[in-house]
Amino acid sequence: MRLDFTVYVPPLRFQPLLKQLAFDLVPPPAPTLDNFVIGSNAELVQRLRTLGASAGAERAIYIWGPPGSGRTHLLRGAVADLDARGLRTAYCGGSAGLATAAPDTIQAAAVDDVETLDESGAAALFRLYNAIRERGGVFLAAGTAPPARLRLRADVVTRLGWGLVFELHPLTDSDKEQALSEHAAARGFSLTPEVARYLLARSQRDMGNLIATVDALDRYSMETKRAVTVPLLRELLES
Repeated sequence: MRLDFTVYVPPLRFQPLLKQLAFDLVPPPAPTLDNFVIGSNAELVQRLRTLGASAGAERAIYIWGPPGSGRTHLLRGAVADLDARGLRTAYCGGSAGLATAAPDTIQAAAVDDVETLDESGAAALFRLYNAIRERGGVFLAAGTAPPARLRLRADVVTRLGWGLVFELHPLTDSDKEQALSEHAAARGFSLTPEVARYLLARSQRDMGNLIATVDALDRYSMETKRAVTVPLLRELLES
């Protein structure tokens, strides 16, 4: 005799699965300059938008700030923008990424986490920077400290400081609340200040994770047919 076992499973046993599906089915959006929450970084974002766009435009920028401040988002977003303009681009995450970069073919490069570079990585960055500079390309880099405070060889530090240097200012909680509320509204639901503050207090605080959690919360709300509230968010986070 064939039985439909789903009939005998208590509904509550599906809750962990629904929570997992909510996260699995909502991948974070690809980083772009358009979906970066600007906060106090308007000048930096504008400079990235105009990188190499004309003969007199800036062609080298170094960005520094604490982990989770959005350095990687900006580098990847700028690379995507330059790629869309037809340049041959490369995003290099530390020494491992630099090891596979081909200096003779790249017109625009972004090197992330420069503070982690080992000796071979620093040498690769030096060669890549020189090659791009000689052909009038675009060079971006980012790290946790300004060039002068990096523990890298002197000629690499000098090159990282040749262009513009920007400190990336982390978003305030007010900035994040507003950004999350606007993101939720774009998805068609309201995120109350209470829910936003609960999320900020109990989740990873980088915007990529926060946005992904709001997307998952929206999905979980639809799956469970319940309103977006603090108790619903608590359920999702405790899974």
